[in-house]
Order: sequence, then structure tokens, then C-alpha cells
Amino acid sequence: MRTLHAATIGVTCAAALTLSLAASTPALSVAPAAVAPTADPPGSTQSLPLVPLTENRAAGETSAVVPQGLTPKEVKPFSLLGVVWDDAAAELPGTVEVRTRATSTARWSGWQSVETHNDEHAAEPGTPEAEAASVRGATAPLWVGASDAVEVRVRPAGTDLFGRAAEPAALPKGLRLELVDPGADPAPVTTSTVPGVQTAAAGTAVTGTATTGEADKTGTGTAVPPDTDTADVAVLPALSRAQTIADAQARGLGLPAEPEGQDGASDRTGQDDQSGEAADSPRAGAAVAAAKPYIGPRPGIITRKGWGADESLRERQFAYTTTVKAAFVHHSATGNNYTCSQSASILRGIYRYHVKSNGWRDIGYNFAVDKCGNIYEGRAGGVTRAVLGAHTLGFNTNTMGIAVLGSFASTNPPTAAVNAVAKLTAWKLGLFGINPKGTVTLVSGGGNRYKKGSSVKMNAISGHRDGFATECPGARLYKKLGTTRTTSARLQGR
Repeated sequence: MRTLHAATIGVTCAAALTLSLAASTPALSVAPAAVAPTADPPGSTQSLPLVPLTENRAAGETSAVVPQGLTPKEVKPFSLLGVVWDDAAAELPGTVEVRTRATSTARWSGWQSVETHNDEHAAEPGTPEAEAASVRGATAPLWVGASDAVEVRVRPAGTDLFGRAAEPAALPKGLRLELVDPGADPAPVTTSTVPGVQTAAAGTAVTGTATTGEADKTGTGTAVPPDTDTADVAVLPALSRAQTIADAQARGLGLPAEPEGQDGASDRTGQDDQSGEAADSPRAGAAVAAAKPYIGPRPGIITRKGWGADESLRERQFAYTTTVKAAFVHHSATGNNYTCSQSASILRGIYRYHVKSNGWRDIGYNFAVDKCGNIYEGRAGGVTRAVLGAHTLGFNTNTMGIAVLGSFASTNPPTAAVNAVAKLTAWKLGLFGINPKGTVTLVSGGGNRYKKGSSVKMNAISGHRDGFATECPGARLYKKLGTTRTTSARLQGR
């Protein structure tokens, strides 16, 4: 990935993304976890220090810019990898290439590139994630499939971002190769056998077993119990629109609604009120209280329990913001060489890499979507709640991040995945009264595109590149966002 710095050069978005808190961010609501770790094998991480590759050293090359890496090395089985370094604020000015040996065939792959620039994925100064002693700089993770040997080479850049010859910069200190074993898949569970889930008739709420969160012990906010449906079941089944409305009302979510007579393009409740009335003001709320809510039917969602998240890895507290005004779409940049049966393993790998290798509190994304259109719960805290994620530097507050598993700079995203993003946003943005075809105003927490504290008008469904100078979510996926907005709004009944 290449960062834009002061220029307007694009970079690629990686799987690991960022926590962003604007100066005006309200106090976070925090509640402790109320779930037990999964009983499934949790996986593991091998962390191998890189060493100078002196045999590749060019004549007159100084030790500060000598390539680093590992010669072919047999290791314990792993499926996902990345490179990390000590200083989370430092970039890796060079290239990372790896090749791996498949356990199934004992054959070596060709050399593969790992995306290195990761500054848009660094937690902002002053946040708990940024100040944690465990936080490190990192490349994007790369899914390679089951492997038992690896070779890696990290070379200082010999060209600048324009491809011109340049003096190689020193590599960051503490380079290590992280090899992640995502562990075994949990036992398959169908909605018909999920405890706490029932097949409901139209208009009937579908809920799981509720567990109230403990009181906040941190003094940083008011405790808010999470949606415990996702802690108790492996799959939240799809609901009709009528069931979705009834379910949300049964949870006491108080679905926002919009004045009757407006068309989809002009509906702006929860967004920018043309009259100047704040969307969350008492007058605005009273004006729409009796209107029918615009919300899409809830799609089926594979929960953290369903994809086998080891809940003992993450931070035990949940962080919330006040609302969800927009969705940022990403690609994971982990590659497209996977099957949908491996999606849960990829998520467990990304999760472990984000927490154990990057030093974050949890997986960065709020949701993930695979190439078959399956939707997965991401960061813990409740699928209906405004969970603070780590996905778009400068704009994590009051937004959600959706990662489509794969890389879409030059590859078209599958139709199933694009449709799944539309379904997910129609439902989740609808819970907060947001029109997917409308615009919202967000306050930047700082980044290379917008200064901290600046108010920015964006589409309610945006790409990562709209908030940060990056290529993410890839040119091919980004081109699909217009269609996604239209489909999402239609699913809301607009």
C-alpha cells in the first residue's frame, strides 16, 4: 500500500485498520464482556525475528539499508502472515515478498507481495489503542492457506512513489514475521439448531437469550449491555422487513422514522436537515415520531461464535459511540485465493493478527462479507449497536466499517458480495434512520486527507478512500458503491 502523504497518490487499504476519535467525540459508553471464550481450538502465532540477508547485499550498501528476511525455513503450520515492527508510527519504506510451502502438496508458491504501507491503519494519538505498550507497526496480513515453510525478503525502497531512483531509507527496527494459525473451525450450526433462535411469523420479534452487562468499572462512561444474541448463537437468521421492525422495537431501539411524502433521494432524517434543524433535536424527533421507519430486512449474520472467535484474546471492555451515520466499505487486501469454506478461518486469522500482532483491542472491522455474500459480525459489542471500530483513520466515530474479504484493485468483486453489502447497510443504517442514498456530515479525527476537527460531507455509504487518501476499497469495488446505495435504499422501502 502506498500512502499519499502531502501529495495525492493513492494507497491500498489493508485488513488492519484504525481507531479514530475526534476531539469533539462524546464520552464513550463502555460495558464489560458477558461471554465465555469459545471451546474450539484457539489457534496460535509464531513470531520470528528477521535477520540481515547479507548475501543479497549490494556493493557499497550500508548496514542500515541492507535487506532483511528469512531463508527457507520449516515452521509449525500456519495460514496467514504479516510483518510487524517496533514503532507503530513508523512506515516500512520498501517491499515485502514471501513464498510459502503448502502442507497439502509440499510445493512452494511463487513470490507474493505483502502490502507494506500502513499509516492509515495506525491508532490516533491519545487513544487507548495507540498508547498500549503492545501496539506495533504492521503490514497488511496475507492469506496463504495451510503452509509449513516460509521464505521472506524485505528490501528498502530504491525508488520513490513516482518510480524514480531514490536513496534507500532505513528499515524500521524490530522487524518480525508473524505466522498465524487460525485454529480449527467451530462445529457447523444451522439456524434450526441454534439455541435461542426461533422461526418467527411476520411481525414477530426474534431474539436470543439476553444477559445484562455489568456496571462500568472504568469510570469512562455509562455501561451499555451488548446484544447478547450474538454471544449465544452461531447464526442470526434473516428476517422479513416486518419481522425486522418488530424485532428492533422489541429491543427498545426506537427506530428513527422520516416524514411521509419524501422520496428516497431527499429523505434526510438523521443526516443533513435542509431547514437547519439538528437531526437529533427534540423538534426533529417529534416531527417523525409517527412515521413508518425506513429499514431493510435484517440479513442473516454469522456471529463471532459462528466463525469461532476466541473471546479471551480481545479487550474485555466494549467501546461505543452515539450513533451510526455512515458505512465505510473496505477490501481486506488479504488476496482472493480462498474458498468460502475458508472465510471463517480468514476472519480468525485477521482477528488474531489485529490483536496479537498489531496490539489492537479487537478485530478492526464491524462487519465482514465474503465472496459468496455471507455476512459476519466483526468487532464485539453488539450488531445493532454503535460499536466503535478501527477501520477508517479519522472517521471511526459514529460510523461502521465493512470489509469485503479479498483484493479488488484489478479484480471485480463478486455480485453476491456487493449485494450483501447493500443488504447489510439497508438494515444497519436503517436502525439509525439513515438514507443510504443521502449524505451525512462527519467530523474528522485527523488524517492525510482532512484535518482534525474539520466537518466533512460524505455519502452515507462511502469507500475508505473517501475519508483517507488510499486506494481502498480497490477501484473495482469502489465503482460498485453507486449501485450499492441504490439497492440499499430500495431495500429500506424508499
